[in-house]
Amino acid sequence: MARPLMPKATAVWLTENTTLTFDQIAEFCEMHPLEVQAIADGEVAIGMQGRDPIATGELTQEEIDRCSADPAAHLQHSEINIPMPEARPKGARYTPVSKRQDRPDAIAWLIKNYTELSDAQVCKLVGTTKPTIDKVRERTHWNSANIKPRNPVSLGICSERELEKEVDLARARAGTVHGASSEA
Repeated sequence: MARPLMPKATAVWLTENTTLTFDQIAEFCEMHPLEVQAIADGEVAIGMQGRDPIATGELTQEEIDRCSADPAAHLQHSEINIPMPEARPKGARYTPVSKRQDRPDAIAWLIKNYTELSDAQVCKLVGTTKPTIDKVRERTHWNSANIKPRNPVSLGICSERELEKEVDLARARAGTVHGASSEA
């Protein structure tokens, strides 16, 4: 059973605005019945603004009326049809300020170890631009004397799974197989 978003505030509203029993409210809000009784007595949550579970879609008035009529009944949560946020796989990748000086090192490592990666894939993994990749590749970067190729996974710039996914995709496009060696 899903817990209300703000259980104590929901319990405050239910004790003030319904005739539900303390046990029913406690079960719905996943609280102890004595805590709900303390809310009703004014010992707990003094001055707390109640949160209307009907307005938020967690309960219906019909469900409250049904349980008010039968003290042994249990409140059932409503089906919440709030759209959940989706992961944004596309777009610019944010790199924390503390990791930004490590980007050229990561770019150099990717260029050296995975030549099959396209510039767009490197941009996606490291969160950089194509001109920066070109400058690192041509050694015209302003800090090229201090660039040391380092693994972007160990630097915390990308995850191992993301790197493997991009490398596998690049190898599939190039027609090579991961882990294949050419022995003569």
